[in-house]
Formats: sequence, structure tokens, C-alpha cells
Amino acid sequence: MNYITLKQAEDVVFFGKELKIDPAAMQEVERCYKFLEQFHKDKVIYGINTGFGPMAQWRVSDDKLKELQYNIIRSHSTGAGKPLGDASVKAAMVARVGTFLQAKSGIHPDVVKLLVEFINRGILPFIPRHGSVGASGDLVQLAHIALALIGEGEVHYKGEWRPAADVLAECGLKPMQIHIREGLSATNGTSVMTGVSMVNQFQAKRLLDWATLAAVWMNEIAGSYDDFMAQPLNECRRQKGQQVIVRRMRELAASSKSFSKREIELYNPDNKATYFEKKVQAYYSLRCTPQILGPIYDTLAASAETLENELNSACDNPIVDPDTQYVYHGGNFHGDYISLEEDKVKIALVRLTMLTERQLNYLFHDRINGILPPFLNMGTLGLNYGMQACQFTATSTTAESQTLAMPNYVHSIPNNNDNQDIVSMGTNTALLCRQVVENAYQVMAIHYIALAQAVDCLGIYDKLCDTSRRIYDEIRTIQPTIKEDTPFYKEIAKVIRYLKDNALQLK
Repeated sequence: MNYITLKQAEDVVFFGKELKIDPAAMQEVERCYKFLEQFHKDKVIYGINTGFGPMAQWRVSDDKLKELQYNIIRSHSTGAGKPLGDASVKAAMVARVGTFLQAKSGIHPDVVKLLVEFINRGILPFIPRHGSVGASGDLVQLAHIALALIGEGEVHYKGEWRPAADVLAECGLKPMQIHIREGLSATNGTSVMTGVSMVNQFQAKRLLDWATLAAVWMNEIAGSYDDFMAQPLNECRRQKGQQVIVRRMRELAASSKSFSKREIELYNPDNKATYFEKKVQAYYSLRCTPQILGPIYDTLAASAETLENELNSACDNPIVDPDTQYVYHGGNFHGDYISLEEDKVKIALVRLTMLTERQLNYLFHDRINGILPPFLNMGTLGLNYGMQACQFTATSTTAESQTLAMPNYVHSIPNNNDNQDIVSMGTNTALLCRQVVENAYQVMAIHYIALAQAVDCLGIYDKLCDTSRRIYDEIRTIQPTIKEDTPFYKEIAKVIRYLKDNALQLK
């Protein structure tokens, strides 16, 4: 089996499961290597006996071929900036294994085995944030992985940064050896942008679930009429995501006692009122949640398909094909697929963050909600401030995300002596999306504290649906009811961690 599902990748990256490789897949990798071993003799093949990039016009002498492969690793280990997080590095290595398992790279099977050892032992190479233009894939950042594989550079191991050579020796592992084209294969492709994007995907799915529950909970607090979730209303809008979201909302809301019934209050012929204190239709940030979250669901579904395809694609160059007995030169390393999808995900998550911020504003703004104290202040008005300052944090964070929403896919700066004359910037896009994910969790954490606070203000705990009540209890173990003014930035950080680590797993 040469296929890794996104779920398997998530289990490896986030839940510590081992990555296991089918022996049959390894046999295919070896078959590809054996074919290249015979085929490359007496032929000019890019990156085997030529230079790299614009230097491909120069042939490299046979006695320097191994040195050539080491040179691309060492010369391209030029990244800058803070290191990528452990999850992104691990996911990038999983993506690299996925590429090699397609048996189109011509690398020695020992490279795959060593990568799997790194993944399963938690040996995480230093990969700087900056360095990729996403065109020959992630050359610079993948070179940092390859540098660790050959026993050079640094790795993050058991919480410490250490020389790769020391960790390899401690674990009884031999550095990667050069056979034919291991240096180029290890550094060429979309695996870093794919790895970062997979981490974004896994966390974005959780965010969407939290946003869905928040949509129900908000309407519970408002006592909204429940027909905005009605099946006949939503089914006549032929959009899959909307149907999924509203079905999830109905399932969550089924045990709630907080929703109002239009047929009882407004469709009752005895109702002769000329003015209605309760809003006949809720604000859009409450009522239109299926229509707002639906496209986000669809966007994440599309990105999941693209990511799983990329995870299981041969994305280096040239492609070594033992089936047709040929080596093909092309551009499978180009990151446009990932760059475009991550821009879509980024924009969708900015929208989710904007919705969350508007729901927060509803909870904090007494003249809008008409039922809650200003800023959910349960102390003395004027003396105490409740959650007033939290809105500054949520608003500024949302504003940053709105700036980051500008598409990055349309950016391209030619480089590499114009050999790379149009580039994807896919890794930059994935990293910008990564920041938007982090920002969304910050705003969502403040929102969940506010939701719990609103329940206390109204005393409606017993009316909440089962899931709202359960999450209220769990939030309250982190952040108690706010009455007196006190710093709670540490509690916000803990709620962020809680939201990231605990999945609602809505069906």
C-alpha cells in the first residue's frame, strides 16, 4: 500500500501513532531504484550528472557525482527566521514519505526507512520559516530536513535542540547515504508546504466544529426562534455545506430548552401586539450562521481532497518511471495546487473569525442584545469592567487576519536567473494561513469564555443543550465566573490550548 490518508497523517502528527509502511510499497521503491541504477548509465539526466537549476547546462564528472548530491543539501540549507513548529515539521516528513512511496523518485529504500525512523522517534529537523518560493518545491526548507538526514545540522529531540549527528548516534541510526540522486530527491518537492497545510487543515476542522457549537449556543442565549435551522428552509438552498452545518446545529440543539417557537409566539392569532420587544428575526451573526459556515465547510472539504492528493503524489523532478522504462523531466514540484487552496482556506477562516468577533460584540453590547449587562459585567458597573478589554484583543486580532486574507497565490517574483520565472509562493501562503488559524483560536477562546459568562449572567444553564452545558462545565474549570476584576490572560491561553486539543467531532 503506497497511500497515506489524511486521517492516518493526523494520527501520526497529533496523536503519536507510528507511521507504518507496507513492505510491498518498499519493494516498489526498491524496484524504482534498481531501474534508475541501470538506466542512468551513459545518459545525461538532470541532477544526476548535471548541475542544478540554471547550472544544469554543465555536466558533472563521474568522480564528483556523490559530492554533487551532498552539495545541493549543504548549499541550499540557507533558511532564515524562527523554526517551524514540531507538528509542521513532522507533517512535512510524513508528506515526504508519501512522495517517496509513489516509487517514482529513484531513491534508495534506506532513505524512506530513515525518514520513518525520524518520524516515529520524534527526531525533528530544524526548518526555518523562510526560504521557499514554492516553485522547485520547498528546496531550502527540504534541504534542512536532508541536512539532518546526512547527520548534519540540528534537530529538536525530546524538547531540546541538539546536533543531528549526536541524536543519530544515540538512536543507533546511520546517516543517509548517497547512491544516485538522494540529495536532489530529498530537497525537491512540495512536502513542507503540504505538511504545514495539513496541520492547518486538521486545526481548521476543529475550529469549524467549535464555531458550529458557538452558533447554537449564541442563539440559545438570545432565545432565538428556531426556524432559521428548519430543514425545509435550508434544503431549498442547494448548497452542500449549508445542509451539513444546519444538520449539525439541529442535532446539537435538539436537547435545548432555550429556543423560541414562532408558531407559539408570532403565528398565534391572539397576538395583537403592535410592537415586539423580542426581535422578530435575530441579527445576521446569529440567524445566518448556516449560510456563513456552510461555504467554510465546502472550502475545507475541497482542501482536504487536494491535500490528500498531494500527500500521495510524486512531486519531485525528474520522475523515474520503471513501468515505462523512462525518466521524465517536468515540473511536478510546482506548488500552485497548495498555494491556491491555502489562500481559500485562509480567506474562509478569516470569515469564521469575523463571525466570531461579531457574535462577541453581540454579547458585549447591551444596547444590541437587550438582555445582558455591558461587557457581561457581573460586578459594579463603573467600578468593574467585566470582559470589556477582551474585545480589544479580539478586534485587533481579527483585523490582523483581515489584512492577511489578501491572496498570496497571485504573488510571484522571478528568481534563480529567471529559471524560476513564475513561482507559487505556496509555503508562504501556507504559513500565512497558519497565522490566521492561530488568530482564529485566540478569538474563539475569548468567545467561549464570553459564552459561559453570558450563561451566568442570565442563569440559563439548565436550559442549554447537552453539549453547550458540557462545554460550559469544562470552560469553567479553566476560567471561573468573572465578577471581580482580575487578569485572566493565562486562562485565555489555557482555553486556546483546550480548544486545540479537544475535538467536538461533529458528524
